[in-house]
Parts: sequence; structure tokens; C-alpha cells
Amino acid sequence: MILDRLAREVEALIFASDASLSIEKLCEYTGSGKDSVHQALDRLNKAFLDQQHALIIIEVAGGYRLATDKDFGAIVSQLFEGRKPGKLSRAALETLAVIAYSQPCTRMAIESIRGVNCDSAIRTLLERDMIRISGRMETPGRPLLYSTTMVFLEYFGLTDLDHLPRSSEIAELLCMSSSEMEEKDLFGAADGE
Repeated sequence: MILDRLAREVEALIFASDASLSIEKLCEYTGSGKDSVHQALDRLNKAFLDQQHALIIIEVAGGYRLATDKDFGAIVSQLFEGRKPGKLSRAALETLAVIAYSQPCTRMAIESIRGVNCDSAIRTLLERDMIRISGRMETPGRPLLYSTTMVFLEYFGLTDLDHLPRSSEIAELLCMSSSEMEEKDLFGAADGE
């Protein structure tokens, strides 16, 4: 009975929150331990599945949030037809990739990797809350250091930075032809990878 109540509390918190909630926050708000909160999350997802709900609780950006089951993506996407997607420019994506893999890093480090000025891309990423100023480097001039934010993790559906593709994986994909990638995806899916 106590776990049922906790599951309902966790569900209410996740539903009401506009951002993902960490286990620590869920424990703080409910006054429960991590194991109990994990059990409540499992119970909620099992109930959603058993009762054939269109909702699930997913782990993203170091926390949990309510989401639509991917099986209903096509129908839900109709709600967003005609809206201008919040896409990032190629320059912003390149800048974001450099920051994600090199953080914390300075504007000068980003520009040395990209080979072009990145002031506009940094400004856009700061405005969209994809990156933040995380401090200053202890060198002459004390340049600003940039790091990614939880919004970055949510945008890309990552639990944490450890889920970014490794540079060796990226290099391998860039060397493969498109037919090799399709074949790898087919066999990877068949093997359960």
C-alpha cells in the first residue's frame, strides 16, 4: 500500500514538472529512499504497459520525465505540423559538438578546432540554454569556459555525457559506406545489439 502511494506521488511530480527530475529530487520531495523510488518508477511503467497507456516514464538528462510511447509518434507529430522546428544551424551543431566533447572549453579552443569564428553560434547556444558559462580559465585574460547543460541532454535524448558516441565510433561510421552502415544496423538489430 505504501509503494502504491509513493508511485502516485512520483507520477504526480513527474507529470507536474517541466523538466526531468533526478532520483535525488524525487527522494527529497517524497521523503523516500532511492530503492523505493526506483521500485515506484518500475511499478508506474509496468502499470502503463499493462493498461496499454500511451505514456511511459523515460530516463533522460540525469532524471525522469513523462513521454509518449514511440509507437504513437506518427499520430502525435500531427500536433506539431506547421510549427517551425527548433533546428540548430550547422555552425551551432559543430560548436555544440566541440563543447560537448571538450568541455569545459574556451571560445578560442572551439575556434581553433572549427577554424572559424564562433561568436554567433555560442550566442545562439547560450540563448537556447544548450550551453552555459561554467567558469573562467586561470590564464591571462581569464577567458570564459563553456559546458553543456541539461537542456542539451534532453534535446538529444541522452541520460548523461557518457552516452555520447565515442570518437572511435564516429570515425568508424565516417569510414563506412552507407550500404555497410545499413547492413550493420540490420545485423545489429537482429543480434539484439
